[in-house]
Amino acid sequence: MSSKVDFSEVKKLRELTGVGMQDAQKALVEAKGDVKAACELLRKKGMAKASKRSGRTAKEGIIDCYVHGRKVGVMVEVNCETDFVAKTDDFRAFAHELALQIAASAPQYVSREDVPKAVLEKERQIIEAQLKDQQKPKEVMEKIIQGKLEKFYQEVCLLEQPSIKDDKIKVKQMLTDAISKFGENIVIARFTRYQLGEG
Repeated sequence: MSSKVDFSEVKKLRELTGVGMQDAQKALVEAKGDVKAACELLRKKGMAKASKRSGRTAKEGIIDCYVHGRKVGVMVEVNCETDFVAKTDDFRAFAHELALQIAASAPQYVSREDVPKAVLEKERQIIEAQLKDQQKPKEVMEKIIQGKLEKFYQEVCLLEQPSIKDDKIKVKQMLTDAISKFGENIVIARFTRYQLGEG
């Protein structure tokens, strides 16, 4: 163990990020013992690794179910590359966390790419109608519209939503962290959310 790094800090960083002992130690040395900075370093490295893995095929995985108070039910399919990862407690916990997120935040789509063009166009028309009385330059109006569309994405897209456990991070960051942690491409394939009395 390097004299620059306290063992308790390495342990703390491992608990926060789920990385191995060597990676935690290296990150702390690089961050001069600052756990928060080391977390950021590991997150950035994880994002780089995740982007490399995102093209790999994910055909294994699990379907997780969650029922809240017999009023809301969720089924979510989360895919990974190997059956080995799919069977781990940590992967199952991640899938269940997503089910809880879906139950609480009621997204309609997995990602912004899944939102149909017609739905997006309709939302844009609603926003434009709300802003029609505002006398502002066209470029300013466009920025306002884009800002409101971003809020719309956060409401309806699972990956764009703030995590119910930590609203400082989005679900897509949770997914990136999972890809880094498991060392495999992880894909939220689809979900269904039922609410009693709807439909």
